[in-house]
Amino acid sequence: MSTEPAPKRLDSIVATGRGDDGTTGLLYGGDRVPKDDPRTDAYGTADEPVAALGVARAELGIKIQYGTLPQGLAGLADLILRIQRELFVVAAELATTPGAWDRLRDGTTRVSAEMVAGVEGLLAEMEPAITMPREFIVPGETPTSATLELARTILRRAERRCVTLGRDGLIPGTHLLPYLNRLADLLWVLARAAEQAEARSPTPARTNRPGRRNEA
Repeated sequence: MSTEPAPKRLDSIVATGRGDDGTTGLLYGGDRVPKDDPRTDAYGTADEPVAALGVARAELGIKIQYGTLPQGLAGLADLILRIQRELFVVAAELATTPGAWDRLRDGTTRVSAEMVAGVEGLLAEMEPAITMPREFIVPGETPTSATLELARTILRRAERRCVTLGRDGLIPGTHLLPYLNRLADLLWVLARAAEQAEARSPTPARTNRPGRRNEA
């Protein structure tokens, strides 16, 4: 007979201890699933760019506070917040058990056609306003642009997770994958816009470019 004392119950709203066995719950109830379940992996990965975008928004907030925000970045913090909130819709769709798919609502818990169209509209508006690089570039010209690039690469990883889910019939709607694809493109454009608003040119990925001398 064990003489070890029973684990002390946590007096916490956040740390419930229910996940100590490596499982987690999905939206609208249903059976708990392992924390490494493909759905959990997908919506967890979709949560990561929300945090990365928060860093970019905080950086912009500091510039606003000290009056150093370039005119070209006006409104970017609000746009980033909009994207963060839309990614919660992505996570909700991914975190819903198939038995509750009929309870999902477009634009709130399921990605809608309007959300995809909204990103496409932003792309159409912003692409003509930036100078497109002619080759692959290395992120890191400004804190804001670098963090937007970080969010983009994480989002691409989330997209890959979702492609696997879709192949297994575990994505309830038809707009989630197009949304992630378009949004990653938008984040790339926003990163270029952030660089150019602060008069920074992107660093090319190659140091030896045909027909050009090495730059100091």
